[in-house]
Amino acid sequence: MENIILSGLLNNEGYARKVIPFLNVDYFQTIEEIKVFTHIEEYIEKYNSVPTKQALSVSLEDDTSLNENSYKEVCSYIEGLEYDDKTDLDWLVEKTEKFCQDRAIYNAVRESIQVLDGQHKSLDKGSIPDLLSKALGVSFDSSIGHDFLDNSDTRFEFYHTKEEKIAFDLDLMNQITKGGLSKKSLSIALAGTGVGKTLFMTHCAAANMMDGKNVLYITMEMAEERIAERIDANLLNTTVDDLKILTKDAYDKKLDRVKGKTSGKLTIKEYPTASAGSGHFRHLINELRLKRNFSPDVIYIDYLNICASSRMKMGASVNSYTYIKAIAEELRGLAVEFNVPIMSATQTTRSGYSNSDMGLEDTSESFGLPATADFMFGLISSEELEDLGQLMIKQLKNRWGDVGTNKRFVVGIDRSRMKLFDVDSSAQTLSDESAIKPSQNKFNSNVTSFSPKDKSKPDFGGFK
Repeated sequence: MENIILSGLLNNEGYARKVIPFLNVDYFQTIEEIKVFTHIEEYIEKYNSVPTKQALSVSLEDDTSLNENSYKEVCSYIEGLEYDDKTDLDWLVEKTEKFCQDRAIYNAVRESIQVLDGQHKSLDKGSIPDLLSKALGVSFDSSIGHDFLDNSDTRFEFYHTKEEKIAFDLDLMNQITKGGLSKKSLSIALAGTGVGKTLFMTHCAAANMMDGKNVLYITMEMAEERIAERIDANLLNTTVDDLKILTKDAYDKKLDRVKGKTSGKLTIKEYPTASAGSGHFRHLINELRLKRNFSPDVIYIDYLNICASSRMKMGASVNSYTYIKAIAEELRGLAVEFNVPIMSATQTTRSGYSNSDMGLEDTSESFGLPATADFMFGLISSEELEDLGQLMIKQLKNRWGDVGTNKRFVVGIDRSRMKLFDVDSSAQTLSDESAIKPSQNKFNSNVTSFSPKDKSKPDFGGFK
């Protein structure tokens, strides 16, 4: 098969253009095959055409890694390559794809054995599932783009196919996201310290598990036990304080009732602050799949700004904008790689913390984060909202819907039980009023901020 492929590359330009992007030098074994393929690939890349046998022989003369005998053997191999013009192109492409798949699996198994024997220089045992999955995923992508006119039927079918999403248990969150979180997406909650970022994510994680989904919760801010405590309070419908005085029998009975209501699973993994990034998370997902047969349907990361980048180190030459944007891009790439939605959170700036109507500009450290996220929303709290037991949510960016529809709305919040819940539609009028009413600046109680929507004029004590 190697001879057929190499002769096809030399004699059939249509075949070469179809398969050269998918061929790899590692798929060839003998020195003759490796050298011929390498020089064909270099020639096509440089001159955008296939070489003749004579051009290939001349190219080999400049290869300093070949001695005289090796050069003669490679030239002799080239002369022996014969191609039948009657060969069916589709058959040849199909057989080449099968060859690449078989060779990729063979190479992956061989490399895995080196890892198991401790002979691999850079990989450990946790990388074996990734090696095999990449090998099994080798295929020729025949698509070279969407033809707007000719592929209209495919496009119409896409419009009318219901996308599989990870739903919220909050009606308005489902409305603004058109049914929930899309796969291969990155969603970000923006809030100040203590407003409820972790509460929001633990509530959603618990709701997803009860909906039969597999949930992975990665924390770098709190201990695993603290996150589990919040989820326990949510699912067992008890306060965090009461968990500490609950008897073992009572706790087990409540937990058994939860187990009987769902087939979903939830795994919590703690990493030290700023020590883990997308590479660690990828390794974790592969380990869970291998050791627990657990593949997440949705991933929560608490929270993005204290992750580490897998591509760069924070230092004098890397500013916070670049670094945080790199982390966001890597996490979104991870979501695409594993076909799952990822939700994380970020802090507001100091001015955003006191702002009752925050915007994207209130994102701390890097505006590259909202530029990368698919869905971003703010969590807003105030004394008035706290008294009503409510939390305001404001849309900031939404690739799945119109930000102007349900731009602000409130949900009920029970902080003692770590729960969120829908409120009556009449309560939603507060979300509009809160943007009109003046709010006290938390850093200077003598300063009052007025919204542009506020039609009333402040009293300046007789001064004009």
